[in-house]
Amino acid sequence: MPLYELGLAEAALRLKNREISSRELTESVLERVESVEPKVGAYISVDKEGALAAADAADARLAKDEGAPLTGLPIALKDLLCTKGVKTTCASRMLENFVPTYDATVVSLLKEQGAVFPGKLNMDEFAMGSTTEHSALGSTKNPWDLTRFPGGSSGGSAASVAADLCLASLGSDTGGSIRQPASHCGVVGLKPTYGRVSRYGLVAFASSLDQIGPMTKNVEDCALLLSAISGHDPKDSTSPPQDVPDFLSLMKENEAEGLKGLRVGIPKEYWSTDGVDPEVMAAVSRAKETLESLGATCVDLSLPHSKYAVAAYYVIAPSEASSNLARFDGVRYGMSEREGGESLLEMYKKTRSKGFGSEVKRRIIIGTYALSSGYYDAYYKKASQVRTLIMEDFKKAFESCDVILSPAAPTPAGKIGEVADDPLTMYLSDIFTLSANLAGIPGMSVPCGFTSGGLPVGLQLLGRHFDEATLLKVGWHFEKAAGLTGQRPTL
Repeated sequence: MPLYELGLAEAALRLKNREISSRELTESVLERVESVEPKVGAYISVDKEGALAAADAADARLAKDEGAPLTGLPIALKDLLCTKGVKTTCASRMLENFVPTYDATVVSLLKEQGAVFPGKLNMDEFAMGSTTEHSALGSTKNPWDLTRFPGGSSGGSAASVAADLCLASLGSDTGGSIRQPASHCGVVGLKPTYGRVSRYGLVAFASSLDQIGPMTKNVEDCALLLSAISGHDPKDSTSPPQDVPDFLSLMKENEAEGLKGLRVGIPKEYWSTDGVDPEVMAAVSRAKETLESLGATCVDLSLPHSKYAVAAYYVIAPSEASSNLARFDGVRYGMSEREGGESLLEMYKKTRSKGFGSEVKRRIIIGTYALSSGYYDAYYKKASQVRTLIMEDFKKAFESCDVILSPAAPTPAGKIGEVADDPLTMYLSDIFTLSANLAGIPGMSVPCGFTSGGLPVGLQLLGRHFDEATLLKVGWHFEKAAGLTGQRPTL
């Protein structure tokens, strides 16, 4: 097996046992990037020099038996996480040459462990999109079928893991942007509870919805990476002083009992939605049977306000985006159009017109309208009230179950260009995922099968606030029983 095919846990063990070095592992990943990246387009920038230097430092640390769980492991970063001295573009012309002066908290935590960063990954511009076609710096292709998109906005993060261009990656999830591309690319993706992982240094899209999370080759790696990036951060006012459990130990606790006693919620709204591909529903139904064979009991339940989730989300998220993106004005940082000596207002207009892509402009306009005088109560306030009802739905549902089961996405990955000019269809692709962001609960996508055309399908698991451990346990047992790990796209 080539070293680039290793997962985090397996590579960490081989590093610990001195079977391989971090430099060998990193060189293998970088060679893979060099040969395959032109086909996939997962990276915006590759930092070969920095990665090899970090690998050498990791080897020195390991030689002294001072390694941490992620020491020496190549982990790539979605390009909206600030990295000191390394460009952070958000896949936008607006920040094409922006170099941060500090690291995001998650980056600092990984650096403390001695992780290696091969580069920054492609995404929909400012995380606004579901296909990674809205990147101003080039589109990403799905490694399972290069004519299809990988999902989004963390499409580069998902594709890089699926194509073995890194051992794992970090993405961000505002309405499904980790789970949906994880489903489309056949990898594991977890959106933690809002606040579990610090957002400090994440370039904000919608601050009350954004969350950083791991994308990995298997569930064990997901637990390992989540443990490393979780915890209270005084730099993030929404980060609670919540203890971080030992996710790996809890995941494997009472392994022989399987999922005996676990109650799995089956929401009728998620299992009878029009527009769900029959092959997707068939794969998820088989997954449900697998969980039952492991000892879980399925419970029917209702999430009655789910039908309003898309409408509420596409008021709240653009409204917060309109506010957050107001800072990109051509004055403080980012690109600036100052030609002709026009007025300050003209400079604002030119900078924002040239710097932002069409999808970002669309959401800014929607959000600005929703927040404008005379419309706030009718739109943003009403959407916030619906959000509260959705939270109550989940609170009630978890009185009768431990996890909720659904497809991660209603269809497999579509053809590139298929929805590029159809924003409504693109927005509806997040129909199963965005409720978790509105409610702030954790959600996870685990591969559960393939369509007849060989496209991956993801199973979504939703859990109680700060109960990622249960999601990981269910995902881990399912993964072992389903036997889907190790299947890779041929590139």
